[in-house]
Amino acid sequence: MKGHAVAAPAALTLADYADLARRGMDAAVWDFLAGGAGEERTLAANLAAFGRVRLLPRVLTGAGRPVTTTRILGRDWAAPVGIAPLAYHTMADPEGETATARAAGRAGLPLIVSTFAGRTLEDVAAAAAGAPLWLQVYCFRDRDVTRRLVERAERAGFEALVLTADAPHLGRRLRDLRNDFRLPAGIGPANLEGAGFASPRDHSLMEFDPGLDWSAVAWLRSVSSLPVLVKGVLTAADACRAVEAGAAGVVVSNHGGRQLDGAVATLDALPEITAALAGACPVLLDGGVRRGVDVLAALALGADAVLLGRPVLDGLAVDGASGVARVLDILVGELTDAMSLSGLGSVADATPGLVRLATGTAAPEPPPPAPARSADDPEAPRTGDLRGEDLHGSLRDPVLDTMNFLNEITHRYPEAVSFAPGRPYDGFFDVEQVFTSLRRYCDHLAEQGQTPEQIRDALFQYGPTSGRIRGLIADWLRADEGIDVPAESIVVTVGCQEAMVLALRALVQGPRDALLVASPCYVGITGAARLLDIDPTPVAEREDGFHPADLEAVVRAERARGRRPRAFYVVPDHANPSGHTMSLEARHELLELAGRLDLLVLEDSPYRLVSPGIQLPTLKSLDRDRRVVHLGSFSKTLFPGARVGFAVADQTVTDRAGATRLLADELSKLKSMVTVNTSPLSQAAVAGMLLAAGGRASQLNAGTAAHYGEAMRATLRRLDACFAEPRRAGLKVRWNKPDGGFFLVVKVPFVADNAALARSAQDFGVIWTPMAYFYPQGGGEHEIRLSVSYLSLAEIDEGVGRLAAFIEHESETASGASADAVEEG
Repeated sequence: MKGHAVAAPAALTLADYADLARRGMDAAVWDFLAGGAGEERTLAANLAAFGRVRLLPRVLTGAGRPVTTTRILGRDWAAPVGIAPLAYHTMADPEGETATARAAGRAGLPLIVSTFAGRTLEDVAAAAAGAPLWLQVYCFRDRDVTRRLVERAERAGFEALVLTADAPHLGRRLRDLRNDFRLPAGIGPANLEGAGFASPRDHSLMEFDPGLDWSAVAWLRSVSSLPVLVKGVLTAADACRAVEAGAAGVVVSNHGGRQLDGAVATLDALPEITAALAGACPVLLDGGVRRGVDVLAALALGADAVLLGRPVLDGLAVDGASGVARVLDILVGELTDAMSLSGLGSVADATPGLVRLATGTAAPEPPPPAPARSADDPEAPRTGDLRGEDLHGSLRDPVLDTMNFLNEITHRYPEAVSFAPGRPYDGFFDVEQVFTSLRRYCDHLAEQGQTPEQIRDALFQYGPTSGRIRGLIADWLRADEGIDVPAESIVVTVGCQEAMVLALRALVQGPRDALLVASPCYVGITGAARLLDIDPTPVAEREDGFHPADLEAVVRAERARGRRPRAFYVVPDHANPSGHTMSLEARHELLELAGRLDLLVLEDSPYRLVSPGIQLPTLKSLDRDRRVVHLGSFSKTLFPGARVGFAVADQTVTDRAGATRLLADELSKLKSMVTVNTSPLSQAAVAGMLLAAGGRASQLNAGTAAHYGEAMRATLRRLDACFAEPRRAGLKVRWNKPDGGFFLVVKVPFVADNAALARSAQDFGVIWTPMAYFYPQGGGEHEIRLSVSYLSLAEIDEGVGRLAAFIEHESETASGASADAVEEG
């Protein structure tokens, strides 16, 4: 290794990095890293296979900005790209695998660490900043050597094992034989004891287990709790055998052309394997990936992700961790560009119809489902296991995994101060309140003349689908919110989430109908929409919040596409996640616009009564033409565990015969097929609380509103103290200043993604929410959401201090990387 090459402005592709790396390396080292077995026919075939692929893009799909995230073995990857196991990164850069791990962590991509890594597993884990780490395993003749390595990896936080199955010994690599290659001085396996490593091929002949068979999978599972993937699979038969042996996944691989020369190219082997496995486990592919379109081709032919090999070492040789980061950035950027130009909205949209092979035939579609077999058919499947592609597509949508990732981070770092949960402060809850409220409701029923038997039924039996306490809710809305509607127009739901689902199911008839959402928006409405095969159309907020003119522009654009905008979802007061509040003028303009454009407004406003001061009127209280469906919940005003929400749907519905009924009645019909009814016991507890306060939840929330107001002010004061001018301007850090609610947004100069969140939790002890979660079609990469509701004032003070230290560190790191790029240019 001669030292880092200088990344010239022309280094725009992975091929550019390969050329720079070659020029900066010792020739024998370059041959060892870049070469293949024999005459390198398989090495060339891997590249040629991708060269035969032609894409068939779709147009006018309305896909918007592509989402590259994917989920494999329970972990989110920022893109369907991982780093393949490569021995001795230290030959490319003295920091070796630790530098690669830092780049992987920042990119939110996984790293598979080789048995022959040049840095210790513990050092690599410390550098990875929460990125998924897997260990590549060779089985040695002495199984204790392998077992000790696996145990170390598991203790260090590695999450999977990758058994290399195609290497009873290393292949005949002519370049190395001609060079009589030996590892450079100071290079060796940091995680193995002993000697004899100087000649990798000779070491493999002495130490690798040449009699390895399928029992190795069971053995690995017996010595570790980690899932095992089998790498080196090139046939459908072996892929199925791997699953039968207990493998959690397979890697379609020919060892980068470094084992059996003449073996099939991995991309050519892929379709047969994915068809045979039919979603039974994740399928990854390595070998020959050099462009973003290569990744897209592999996905279309059934791979769940690809693994990148030699280009990672090229980037490492050129510029250390920054070079690896740039290589990954180029590949993911090319993938995103290819997806956009192909009309794809997510990686799940890449199907076989997207690619055509150079022979002129399209890639084969997956085989149809096998016909049903009788129970006595000897070939009938013996389990009820399912294929992922046979389940609803929403289950592959990243939005459904956002809360899981936050919960995972919170569980992993219990000592961290968390600004993530938007839940009420526990200090206001007393268990006795529940019993007192139930008794108060029972007394109320008795005062109304109900018999003991009727009171018993009111607590123990289902009750009406539309709810038992609609009258009390109507009284509360009239007293506290100025919403004057009959009780019959209210449906009591299981939280506000069910109210959203019912409203969307009733209002959106099919693909032609459009749901518009203020963006960024609460993930609950996005998730509910996608469960119902509705792709929400964002109406972007500006710096100061929602503007009705932007809604009108989106409505007209949707109509120009032949779609019918049906409803617009908005949180007008102290919105989740942005914290913005819609002005009174904008509320009147929105209602006027809804009438003019024949649009319904779905109003969700849970933070009003827990915010200090006099609140602006709800949209529903201003609604004179029944344009607003008001969605509500008692989770913030009373207590979340009740799970009592409601929908105010006083619009009339006229059928073809001219008969009319309330939209609320239609929602009740849908509810009868979903949850049947809302828990009468929960309704009773809520009713008792309202009765105790004279029907006004605002009286119950005077103290809580004051607390949350002070929590918000304390957070803003602490941010001001930690980021005083001119330091704030220098770092390009700023935030909005809501006057109520639970949330505010901080804009930062670095990418605030899951990888950054993991670093924040691990290294600085503070948790927040990436704002990218809340943008339906991408955005918010440089924003974080803070929730102030759940923390004490002391925790806020400590947490903002930790957050400031994290932001300072990340900002300086990003600034340094930018300066390096300018200097190199």
